[in-house]
Amino acid sequence: MPEETIFSKIIRKEIPADIVYQDDLVTAFRDINPLTPTHILIIPNKIIPTAADVNEEDEAALGRMFTVARKIAEQEGLDKGYRLLVNCKEHGRQEVYHLHMHLFGGKQLGNMLPK
Repeated sequence: MPEETIFSKIIRKEIPADIVYQDDLVTAFRDINPLTPTHILIIPNKIIPTAADVNEEDEAALGRMFTVARKIAEQEGLDKGYRLLVNCKEHGRQEVYHLHMHLFGGKQLGNMLPK
């Protein structure tokens, strides 16, 4: 398991980020290269490399990620909807090996995968 990620430095506020939410379990911040008008990353404060590494002790943090996503979507005015996305490993196009959920919104989103 990695001991350090760029996200863990954001959690500790060692590098700048536009943090929109933080508590003892999760941190949420705006993506530096947004793909939609609202693009926020929600991460557990504990380093969990991928979704494949999740276990029962992580359930509280994972549940909090979803409730925080809902709160942020409300604050951002995403009343027409939003998308939550978690990539896992190489084929899932995961880039940072610290589990993270993308919250996309602010415009009509297309299909997830080509038909």
